[in-house]
Amino acid sequence: MTLQQLKYVITVAEEGSISKAANKLYISQPSLTNQIHEIENEYDIKIFTRTNKGIIVSQDGEVFLGYARQVLEQSKLLDERYKSKAPKILFSISCQHYSFAVNAFVDLIKKYDSNYYDFSIRETKTYEIIDDVSKLKSEVGILYINDYNKNIILKLLEENNLEYNLLFRAKPHIFTSCHNPLAKKNSVSLEELKDYPYLSFEQGDNNSFYFSEEILSYVKKSKNIRVRDRATLFNLAIGLNGYTISSGVLDKDLNSGIIGIPLEVNDYMDIIIITHKNIVLSDMAKFYIESLHKYIEP
Repeated sequence: MTLQQLKYVITVAEEGSISKAANKLYISQPSLTNQIHEIENEYDIKIFTRTNKGIIVSQDGEVFLGYARQVLEQSKLLDERYKSKAPKILFSISCQHYSFAVNAFVDLIKKYDSNYYDFSIRETKTYEIIDDVSKLKSEVGILYINDYNKNIILKLLEENNLEYNLLFRAKPHIFTSCHNPLAKKNSVSLEELKDYPYLSFEQGDNNSFYFSEEILSYVKKSKNIRVRDRATLFNLAIGLNGYTISSGVLDKDLNSGIIGIPLEVNDYMDIIIITHKNIVLSDMAKFYIESLHKYIEP
């Protein structure tokens, strides 16, 4: 097996067609087919299944492609690190929309500042966080679990060869405008919130309650607004007196005009750090995780 063969397999999977993949790779169809067969014979698996609509990836093929993408990603990192005349410092995390994750990321960049670096922080959907860490697009992922979604999330982690560690347990709060009529209360109930717009992060194709970034997403609300980024959500909270439900950890400098109020529910949020079981954490990942602890006091 070669890296080139892995690229061939991934391209065929992406295109869903041998002919389209061959055109994209600038090789003949028979040659590409032979390369695929070589890999299948070497590992005694069937990566693709032919149908009247083209080819689809088999069950074994899905697993193989997961490993193939990891190998190519690591190869790319090696090339960027050692073949470049000016090697870049590379690091990436994927997380739900938490200000403490951003604060720790700032600490990391200050710590490892250089003339050449390539850092990424992806505030993204729950399912994509798991996918990113599984495929080594990110070294660290941050999300929450509780009694409602725990079994589903932990099953996904296990299936994707990931492990987790608890960062902290949070008491649910609402985030809302400091001008909201409820702002001066020491705590609020779900009943008091019923007339206010509920703001949540859109989860795309995996828009199940289990993948929601907010607890109690399954509780019916009369006014719902879904957004994709934190700035928009907070602008709507200020403009419409809307609210979202989160951990209660809020950076007032980054999020001026927003306050956290304890929510009167018998529930919790375990904020966890997910990593790949087969990867030894880099020094940057270890530093980042240490820095997170500085910002997690509600």
